[in-house]
Amino acid sequence: MTTRSAVLAGVGGWVPPRVVTNADLSAGLDTSDEWIRSRTGIVQRHLVDPGTSTSDLAVEAARRALDCAGTPAVDAVVVATMTPDRSCPATAPEVASRLGLTGVAAYDVGAVCTGFVYALATAAGLIATDLADRVLVIGADALSAVTNPADRTTAVVLADGAGAVVLRAGAPDEPGALGPFDLGSDGEGSDLIQVAAGGARQRLSGRPVDPAAHYFTMDGREVFRNAVLRMSASSRTVVRRAGWQLDEVDRIVSHQANIRILNALADDLDLARDRIVANIDRVGNTGAASIPLALADAAATGVLTPGDRVLLTAFGGGLTWGSTVLVWPQLPPTEHHEERAT
Repeated sequence: MTTRSAVLAGVGGWVPPRVVTNADLSAGLDTSDEWIRSRTGIVQRHLVDPGTSTSDLAVEAARRALDCAGTPAVDAVVVATMTPDRSCPATAPEVASRLGLTGVAAYDVGAVCTGFVYALATAAGLIATDLADRVLVIGADALSAVTNPADRTTAVVLADGAGAVVLRAGAPDEPGALGPFDLGSDGEGSDLIQVAAGGARQRLSGRPVDPAAHYFTMDGREVFRNAVLRMSASSRTVVRRAGWQLDEVDRIVSHQANIRILNALADDLDLARDRIVANIDRVGNTGAASIPLALADAAATGVLTPGDRVLLTAFGGGLTWGSTVLVWPQLPPTEHHEERAT
C-alpha cells in the first residue's frame, strides 16, 4: 500500500497596497521610528482600506498560489484566520465560491498565529486518507479589524495580509513533501493572547462590555517567553522525527511575531540568525498569514532555493504551537507583490 503525502505544489501571497510607515504611526502615538524598529524590527506594514475584508485578502493570495501550481481546481479549501468575515458562517466556503470552487469541502481553522501550521496538518490528513488529491491552504488576517489604534504595543505590530499554498498528493520522499508534524496547546494561557469580547462567554456574561475588550491584547513578556520555549521544543521534535540534525536546517520560516523572538529562537536552536526567513520589517505581524506570506516572498526573491531543508514553526493564542519540515521543491516563478514605502 503506497503512502500518500502532502506535497507543496504552489505558493502565493498578497498584501493590501496601502503602506503605513513607522513615521505615519508616530504622528498619532507616543512612539518613534527608532523605538518601533528596536522593539519589533518593523519598518512598515500594510493595512486594508475600508470595505476590504479577510476574504478579499484570502482570494487574492489563493489566486496566486493556484496560478503557481498550474491548476484552477482543488478538492478542499482550508482557511486559517482569527479575523473571519463573520462569526457565522466560516469564511472558507465564500472564498472557495469566489474562486470558482463551489462544491468542494471548505472550512476554517482557528488557532490564531499557529493557524496556518494547524491548517497544513489537517490538509495533509485529507490527502493521506484519500479524501482529497489537492488542497488549497490559506492563512489570512485583517488584524487592523481588532487593533486598538491608541495602543502602541499592538498598533505598531499588527498588520493585514494573506498567503496561500497548494498541496497535492505525492510520495513522502519527494521534494516538497511535508514532513512530520508536531502540534500542541496549553489552554491555561488562553488569556495571554486574546480578543475578549464578541464570543459566547462575553455575550452570555450578563455584564456590559468594555469597548476595549473588542481589541487584541497580549501579555508581551509571557508571550515572548512561551513563544521561544514552545517553538524551540516543537522544532527540535519535528527535526528529530524527520531524521535530520538541527545544523542541517537551511532555513527557518517561523511566525513573524517580532524580530527579537525570531532571533531568540535561532539562538536557542544554536542556528545562525541568517538562516531565518524574515519579512516582518516590510509587512509586520500578519497573524495566520505570516508563514505563507514569508514563504511567498522568499520564493519570489530567491531566498528559498530547491533542495533547501526548511523548518516551519509557529506560536499563537490558545496557547497553541506547531511545526513541520520540508525540502523546498522546484516551483514555477511566483508573482512578487509588495509595495514599499518611499
